Amino acid sequence: MNLLVRLVVSGAAVYLAAVLVPGIHLEEGILPLLGVLLVFGAVNALIRPLVMSLSCGLIVLTLGLFIFVINALMLLLTAWLAGWLGIGFTVESFGAALWGALIIAVVSFLLSMLLPDRRRARRR
Repeated sequence: MNLLVRLVVSGAAVYLAAVLVPGIHLEEGILPLLGVLLVFGAVNALIRPLVMSLSCGLIVLTLGLFIFVINALMLLLTAWLAGWLGIGFTVESFGAALWGALIIAVVSFLLSMLLPDRRRARRR
């Protein structure tokens, strides 16, 4: 159930980024969004931890701001993989990816704060 909630939150964040950022384009319909979410989830689960651990010095040096660059690179990688798989999702530039990653991070954070978390409820 928690995975489904996270998928919906990520879907809302990616969709909002595609609507708000001029350089990010997502085809209409639920199937392209689901495809992008699967690719985005795989990239964030498999590649992002490796990149984060390799760049921990830069993250500390920039007081965490380099995480936004990593998130933008993950969004660009998602767009590249989506194009390779034939999913209608494109990111035109690094600037668009940076804005999109910022929107996705903020929306995901806000939505996750609004939704109940079972782990926090168990600790009480």
